[in-house]
Amino acid sequence: MSTKHIWEVKAKNTPLLKKKCNHCNSDRFYCSDKFRLNAQKKNIDIWLIYRCVKCSNTYNMTVFSRIRTESVSKELFNKFSENDTEIAWEYAFSQEIRKKNNIEADLESVAYEILYNTIPVEDLINMDGEIISFQIQCSFDFNVRASTVIRTCLGLSSSKLNLLLDSGTVYFNGKPLQKKYKIKNGDTVNINTKALIDIYLIGKEELFLKTADE
Repeated sequence: MSTKHIWEVKAKNTPLLKKKCNHCNSDRFYCSDKFRLNAQKKNIDIWLIYRCVKCSNTYNMTVFSRIRTESVSKELFNKFSENDTEIAWEYAFSQEIRKKNNIEADLESVAYEILYNTIPVEDLINMDGEIISFQIQCSFDFNVRASTVIRTCLGLSSSKLNLLLDSGTVYFNGKPLQKKYKIKNGDTVNINTKALIDIYLIGKEELFLKTADE
């Protein structure tokens, strides 16, 4: 038996692009969330517009080049035309699009928040299941370490997290968790409930003994 909880990792901004500006000394461009479209006869070009963080000089990242207009659905075309933010973020986070444009993203520039419910130790102690499961929801990939998410959501210090990981009772997608693993949408973390309780109680027992001695 296992109990499953949800951890949601939400990006607050799109990644900056690592690109030297030819108008100033900047080497970063931000996504404007706007598209540029150019139709010629039966072909269309579509770019996602970036701007220099210092001087606002523009860089157009190619989304589609010289494709037939009928290749783009009416719904998608309208989103491009209306500068739909959701679709802009989808392409801004796309590793495939960046690769096609031969450009690198500064993924460290992405700020994010983790939405989760805190689980009191008392609730863990009263759980029937041997395993507690957490499913990760993350719409975009931007190199967030699984260990960072676990430490944040479980409220663990770095030392306690290391003890938990070294215990060999944390599994990521059915395999022992590697500390450098980067999360993906739909990942599942399984943790032995007793091992987690023991980690939480470390320090509390020492504090209790110290107080009793005094």
